Amino acid sequence: METEEQARNRFQSELEFIQCLANPNYLNFLAQRGFLRERPFINYLKYLLYWKEPEYAKFLKYPHCLHMLELLQYEHFRKELVNAQCTKFIDEQQLLHWQHYSRKRSRLQQALAEQQPAQLQPAPHGNAAAK
Repeated sequence: METEEQARNRFQSELEFIQCLANPNYLNFLAQRGFLRERPFINYLKYLLYWKEPEYAKFLKYPHCLHMLELLQYEHFRKELVNAQCTKFIDEQQLLHWQHYSRKRSRLQQALAEQQPAQLQPAPHGNAAAK
């Protein structure tokens, strides 16, 4: 039976570890040292899939780690991570995604801001319209 403090420490450790999975260079490090070939480690990665549940995912600062966790379930992906070119490609794709997302989000926020002033103008008051 786990104490409350032990459960909190396990939660924090797993939260920190799973977010590290968003870093392709860290995945390359794990692959080059053979961790991604070890059955206990692969089982641990499978166990961590519970982080995809909304009650846990809400604590993630880097939700992209969930996509990487999903990909790590596949042997072919784990084997490819040893290749530095593969890691570089993933890193570049992440950067492109974030840049596109940031620009798209900025445009959306700007469009919403431009719409808001028109919506915030008060409707003419009955007496003001009569004047």
